[in-house]
Amino acid sequence: MKAAVLYETGKPLVVEDGIEVPALQPGQVLVKVAYSGVCRSQLMEVKGKRGEDAYLPHLLGHEASGWVIETGTEVTKTKPGDKVVLTWIKGEGVDCKGAKYKLGNTTLNSGGVTTFSNYTVVSENRCVSLEEGVPMDLAALLGCAIPTGAGIVFNTLCPDKEASIVVFGVGGIGLSAIFGAKIHECSRIIAVDIEDEKLEMAKEFGATDIINCLMEDPVKRIYQMTGGQGVDYSIEAAGKAEVIESAFESTKYNGGRCIIAGHPDCNERIKIDPFDLIRGRRIEGSWGGECKPDRDIPMYVKYHKEGKFLLERMISQIFPLEEINQALSELENGRANRILIRMDHPQEI
Repeated sequence: MKAAVLYETGKPLVVEDGIEVPALQPGQVLVKVAYSGVCRSQLMEVKGKRGEDAYLPHLLGHEASGWVIETGTEVTKTKPGDKVVLTWIKGEGVDCKGAKYKLGNTTLNSGGVTTFSNYTVVSENRCVSLEEGVPMDLAALLGCAIPTGAGIVFNTLCPDKEASIVVFGVGGIGLSAIFGAKIHECSRIIAVDIEDEKLEMAKEFGATDIINCLMEDPVKRIYQMTGGQGVDYSIEAAGKAEVIESAFESTKYNGGRCIIAGHPDCNERIKIDPFDLIRGRRIEGSWGGECKPDRDIPMYVKYHKEGKFLLERMISQIFPLEEINQALSELENGRANRILIRMDHPQEI
């Protein structure tokens, strides 16, 4: 198989061919990857911004679409020939340790799911069956961005129609959160970003108001919009400590909630006034939008088929695996919503 390998943090990924696919262990599934998403978490790993990496060299990627080629013993939820979504969020099925790949005498580590490769061995519980009628490129979005962003609204917040919500950072996760807020018919949905093009797209997804934080102070503007009260909910999806602080400050006292979905540098720290907590503001993290993949992913597919979820608008660029480092560069520069990596299976895509 062919895969992008991280040998050393702070250095580009190396695309290697001729990697030996290991024999399947109980509970494992061999998948031919169609498309993989590129997430900020992988960028942080490559740059060494998640702290010490004890598993080098290793494979990366945690959201994809593909076809099941083979299953190990004990696998019951999928079979060869099935189309699947791959996700880092644990679902139903066997939970396995990562596979060990061989390239010559070198062992390449992996987790329960990796997707920057044209084939991958994953745990059964990282596979979700994909119904017909969803293109494989769009399906790759269902493994991380959508269940995290939309899940924060559907599973974590569960807002009513009177709720006001602001989303800081409108990439894939942020746009998914805005979609979730629109489905819940929130009274005010504010999008905050530094890119006007992204903000215009946020309006397509349901934002009622937009703020370019390079042009004006977002917290001040949010208070103006809400009569000095602040919003009921804020979601931080930009991955920066200073943005987390702004998201927290934008919520109202006595019940406002700030949910962190972004992934800051491990060396960054946030500063908040403890008195704000005493006055009833809350700040919390979200683990994949509290998603249950086998339940939630089919729901998002349904919304897409009904024309309520503009999945195709979320894809900004598609790169071949050989250009994975350029894809990461585009993501780092903030010029993309969701980037996909296309694997080399032209006869089936």
